[in-house]
Order: sequence, then C-alpha cells, then structure tokens
Amino acid sequence: MAILETRGLTKEFGGLRALDEVDISVEEGELVSLIGPNGSGKSTLINTITGRLEPTEGDVHYNGEDIVGLAPNEIAQRGVGRTFQTASIFPERTVRENIEIAAHASEEGSFKMNFLRRRDSFDEVLDRTERVLETIELDDQGEMEAQSLPYGDKRRLEVAIGLATGPDLMFMDEPTAGMSPGETAMTVELIERLRDELGMTIFLVEHDMDVIFGISDRVFVLNEGALIAEGPPSEIRESEIVRRAYLGSETV
Repeated sequence: MAILETRGLTKEFGGLRALDEVDISVEEGELVSLIGPNGSGKSTLINTITGRLEPTEGDVHYNGEDIVGLAPNEIAQRGVGRTFQTASIFPERTVRENIEIAAHASEEGSFKMNFLRRRDSFDEVLDRTERVLETIELDDQGEMEAQSLPYGDKRRLEVAIGLATGPDLMFMDEPTAGMSPGETAMTVELIERLRDELGMTIFLVEHDMDVIFGISDRVFVLNEGALIAEGPPSEIRESEIVRRAYLGSETV
C-alpha cells in the first residue's frame, strides 16, 4: 500500500520550473532514496511534499489524504517527520530536553510551557522521550547540553527529535554529510534499524553512493526537476541515463 504519492507535482519560481510533473509512489515500510545533481530539484521536492512550499500544480497524498495546503506542523502531526541537512537542535538545552520539546510539540502543534500542568500529557512525553533515547542510543548522554555533543551525535540527536514526533514516514536530508567513516556506519545501522525493527518508511536524500546502493529498496533520480529514473539500486547503478545525467560516464 502506498503511504506517499505525488501526481504531476510541479513547482515554478518565476520562469524557472524547479519541479516538472513529478510522479512518485512510496510503499509503507520501504526505504527509498532520492539522488540527482546539485540544482536538480531534490530540496524543492522534499519542501513541497512537507508543506514548506506550495506546488504550482499537482497533488501530494499521504495515507490517501491530500495534504497540499497544510502547514508543515499539520503534516508532521499526521505522521511525517523530517531531519535537515544542517543539524537543527536547541544547543543550550540538554539532549533529553530537545527530545521532550519535540515530543510535546507533536501533541499540541507547538511548544506550550503549560504542558507541565497536564500530568497525562507530561507522562506520555517522558515515556516517549525515554523510548527515543534508547532507540537512538543516546540515553547515556541525556543530561549533556546538545552543543557539547560530537558532530555525529548531534546528527543522531536530530534524528531523535524527528522520532519524538511519532512519524510513520521520515525524510532524512543528507544524514551522513560531514561524518567520519565510523559515524557513517553507525548512522546507516540506525537507519536500517528504524526500517527493520520499527517498520518506519524512510525517504533518504544522500550524496554518498555507497550508502544509497547499500541500504535502499528503490532509488529515484531527478535531473533538471524531472524524474528520469526509478528502480532498485542494481538497475540505477547500471542505467546509462543516470550515468550521463548524474554519475558520469563510468559505472558506479
């Protein structure tokens, strides 16, 4: 069953067509990846699906519901999480507090200080925070200020913030960017665990081809705003169209 579908998704900025009638379908529980050269429309596609941009034309359906026109927080409350290319955290808050804020915001739509007066809400936030800390393996660093974490752990904290909203579908934008090989391996293991153990649907935007071809069920390829290929990693690796448009003339 498709958890996410776009049909004819188009976004224009003045005379520039950044997305050109993009049709994608993502099945529940899949781990899919989006690749393409710089300027191909990857960020525009993600921003349009998640409500940060409104499409010029086309539809976006999540779990069968048309979500075009909904605000990003409304889309998040329906079960769509997101991490960003640059870690988006509260640096002076502790790791635990970062997750608590996100967990509460997912219930209320925004962070409200009066949530401490609601015991049932507070207990649920605490329970969810602890589960996320264990999943992300940051429970030992829960009381550290976020700004004190190593770079790789800051990126994992951002994933934890996304998980705290209780998503069924998670968009991850360049999750391994700037990481050491060891940090990359830990992040890949985490992504696979989210899919295999929690059943989460993952939509990955990533430049590391070893990561893409190693963990994806399917790969979408954008070029100049248009979807030029989609299929399993083995197919994309051998595609002449993809090699010409994105990966160069050599086989990846």
